[in-house]
Amino acid sequence: MSQFKWEKVDPAPGEAVAPHQRLGWGKTAGLGAQHVVAMFGATFVFPVIMGLNPNLAILMSGIATICFLLIVKGKVPSYLGTSASFVGGATAIYTYAGEGGPGGPEDVTGAILVSGVVLAIVGVIVHYLGADIVNKILPPVVTGGVVMVIGFNLAGVATSVYMPADRWMAIITMTAVILMAVGLRGFLGRIAIFLGLIFGYLLSWLFDALSVGGVAGDRVNWDNVDKASWLGFPRHTVEGLVGNQNELGNLDAVGWHMPSFSITFALLALPAVIALVAENMGHVKAVSGMTGVDLDPMMGRAIAADGVGTVLASSVGGSPTTTYAENIGVMAATRVYSTAAYYVAALVAILLGFVPKFGAIVAATPGGVLAGITIVLYGMIGLLGAKIWIENRVNFANPVNLVPVAAGLILGIGLGTTGFFEVTDNFSLGGIALGTIVIIVGYHLARMVAPADLDGTMIAVGTPGAHTEDHAQPHRHKEE
Repeated sequence: MSQFKWEKVDPAPGEAVAPHQRLGWGKTAGLGAQHVVAMFGATFVFPVIMGLNPNLAILMSGIATICFLLIVKGKVPSYLGTSASFVGGATAIYTYAGEGGPGGPEDVTGAILVSGVVLAIVGVIVHYLGADIVNKILPPVVTGGVVMVIGFNLAGVATSVYMPADRWMAIITMTAVILMAVGLRGFLGRIAIFLGLIFGYLLSWLFDALSVGGVAGDRVNWDNVDKASWLGFPRHTVEGLVGNQNELGNLDAVGWHMPSFSITFALLALPAVIALVAENMGHVKAVSGMTGVDLDPMMGRAIAADGVGTVLASSVGGSPTTTYAENIGVMAATRVYSTAAYYVAALVAILLGFVPKFGAIVAATPGGVLAGITIVLYGMIGLLGAKIWIENRVNFANPVNLVPVAAGLILGIGLGTTGFFEVTDNFSLGGIALGTIVIIVGYHLARMVAPADLDGTMIAVGTPGAHTEDHAQPHRHKEE
């Protein structure tokens, strides 16, 4: 059956709607709008953090989603929103102190595009060789360690870059996000980051109106909002930009642009591919579990499709993409898995991309608010690595698991986004890249030299004799 000829159904209460089915177009449009709301917050917030244009990000997310659905033949309902996995790489590029640095938006999107190509190639490999090949090269102990490095490497950005702008607003926003994430139920709890942004934004505006001090100037500046048009295509990026324009208060200067390529910058962003592979595999497994359909044959296509989406988006200056757990949550709550709703969501996102004024409002988010959000967000990304370890019962009493991961974590987190390991006079590795290399290479070297009867008693850490799951099933975790 064609992807565009859905079978219309009128299900009984609680009955599921399959990917090849649809409700009436009115209800389908409503569900599509719900999917837009679900992905909306993170798809706008992450580009701002990465110093990229939020309008362009949401426009390209719609185009990437349509491409994804076409590549997976409509069998894996999913939305491709902005990925948080590249935040660390982007920050490392903006703060690069070696030859040719620091980089600008064009360097960031160029590095992301290269990662997209690599992700697409990995997808093709998985399609022909099976998902087990990924688990052999990147077992849960390795993937969890890399995800943890990506998150915790960014701690200094939240506390040293964003937080000084408004420390109290950062703490208030952080507290609000924590309370919303825990206290709100269902869908609202899933979008706690977005709700926290709105809360902090409005509170900043109120503090300005009441002349509550503590900062230099107004927290909320809408000068660029007033200048922005209601309808139009995102502007072209100003030439010669370096550093994160959001941190420099010049985010309105970033729009569409052609990417710039550098081996050094590409390597700074490449570790994110590991997180995206794990994320895509987990999401396909989640959808498979909900629909009751074996989607393993689609695993490679889904990974490759995400890579293609990232290449398309970054080729014009947009943000990297990934499948969104928020939208999977909407499907779990509604039991409507129709891809028709995702096509509607994609079209709505494309239309929103042509509203520059809305993008300008998002780009004007106060630094203190971003601090509060990123404190929680970066920590959550890091702890997702621990979640992977727990779900796959990784045994850290075994030194093969413990030692290389421990070394990689300290290098990755300790170097932060401003520390670099000089390989040559003209080439350096940032914390995320070096930590990732040490974890992957160190783990496989350790396996090669470890005695066959190694039982984890050489280093008394953890629970001796606990079950070690080095090649567990793909793990499920979320990026935003």
